[in-house]
Amino acid sequence: MSTVDRSRVDIILGEYGVTNAQSLSDSSLLPKVQEHRRTLGQRMVPLAKEDLKKRLPAGEYHVSKKLDGEFAVLVWDGDEVFTLNPGGTVRVGLPFAAEAEKRLRAAKLGSAMIAGELYVVRPDGARSRVHDVGTVAGRPADAAELGTLHFAPFELIEPAAPSQAAGWKTLVELFGEGDKIRVVESVQAGSVSEVLARFETWVEKGGAEGIVVRSDTAGFFKVKPKHTLDCVVLGFTEALDDRKGLLHDVLIGLVRADGTYHLLGRVGGGFSDDDRRAFLADLTDLVVESQYNEVNSDHVAYRMVRPDWVIELSCLDLVASTTRGSPIDRMVLQWDATDAGRWAVVRRLPLVSVIGPSFLRRRNDKQANAEHAGLDQITRIVPVPGADRDAVKEGALPKSMILRRDVYTKVMKGQTMVRKLVLWKTNKEDVSSDFPAFVAHLTDYSPNRKTPLERELRVSASRAQIDAMYDALATESFGKGWTKA
Repeated sequence: MSTVDRSRVDIILGEYGVTNAQSLSDSSLLPKVQEHRRTLGQRMVPLAKEDLKKRLPAGEYHVSKKLDGEFAVLVWDGDEVFTLNPGGTVRVGLPFAAEAEKRLRAAKLGSAMIAGELYVVRPDGARSRVHDVGTVAGRPADAAELGTLHFAPFELIEPAAPSQAAGWKTLVELFGEGDKIRVVESVQAGSVSEVLARFETWVEKGGAEGIVVRSDTAGFFKVKPKHTLDCVVLGFTEALDDRKGLLHDVLIGLVRADGTYHLLGRVGGGFSDDDRRAFLADLTDLVVESQYNEVNSDHVAYRMVRPDWVIELSCLDLVASTTRGSPIDRMVLQWDATDAGRWAVVRRLPLVSVIGPSFLRRRNDKQANAEHAGLDQITRIVPVPGADRDAVKEGALPKSMILRRDVYTKVMKGQTMVRKLVLWKTNKEDVSSDFPAFVAHLTDYSPNRKTPLERELRVSASRAQIDAMYDALATESFGKGWTKA
């Protein structure tokens, strides 16, 4: 019996078709793929070329060329071959499927799961990119273009091998001389110097994306050229305790084509103490109001600043999806330059995670615009869904609607206290998981108190429940002596 329900497969070209993991009779397959991808990501340590001799102990290593493709698992159920990626996409009838099936049957394997890279062999001989896979696999022009999709196995998941070396030996025996399915190019390196030489040959001279270095004793390492990015400083935090008076880290973003600012992440490494002292003083003068709030790793809130500074940073990698294949959504902000200036929230849209960011220098010669600090710096390296969208026009969130509102005052010691309770429907719960359906918010202002302004918040997906919460807050807050405004 086939694992894939063929009635739910969308045929794209010939025998090639696509469906999702819900079409699989074995519900354990997708969690296995996702868990393997997550585990692989955790154990794969990113390194730069200059870190190789510092981080790798002396010993022998298995070094393979890193392909810029889509991670997928080839599944053999004893009846057919298909691929499954962490996002749940199932592909059947791929050009290499018949070849893989023939080899797996010949090896008398009843079933197997093999991790690898789905990549495109470009007719012009140029390096394959992950977006090439998306283009060809999504809508191939003809059989010839579909035939450029190849699969490079790099790890045997099932049946489990006793060691990395044993698993690799099995893969070589299965697919070492394959045509459209063949193990990634690899060598044995007897020293760290040989690993370094292989990086220079494959990556620096050959243009490969990077190398993967494996050892049963030392671990797994991913070595890629460093990327540099020019980013806008959007906020900062001050260090704590004995580091007080120094910059802790900065919040950075990139400028979209529509002029909005897409949060990229935070950078805390690479600054000298002189930088940290001077930058803290200078950025403090640029502080502005913001609808958006975020905290750093020490739970200290970022102070948002005018988008005046551009800095250059380096990073080891840019990751465009989670280990489950989901997009990495980050907040988009809009800068209102009128009067004192203010940041407004637009919405979350897909971007990337930055691995190993480090400050290099401030770019006084660049401005905070799409030309000098644009999102295209990322899209040239990895595909970002919706990168060309107008975040404001196309991504505007529905407006909230106030359902209930009560304001009460009370005079004490000649001072007027105010309590305001508001209930609203966000109308955004179906658009973004960041928003609940209903919000009840109590503002309590008392000028005689040590903390004059206090707030309470309740959220719910149920109108009946939020009404009950609202009534309870009203009963508790608007007691004796309070007069409705």
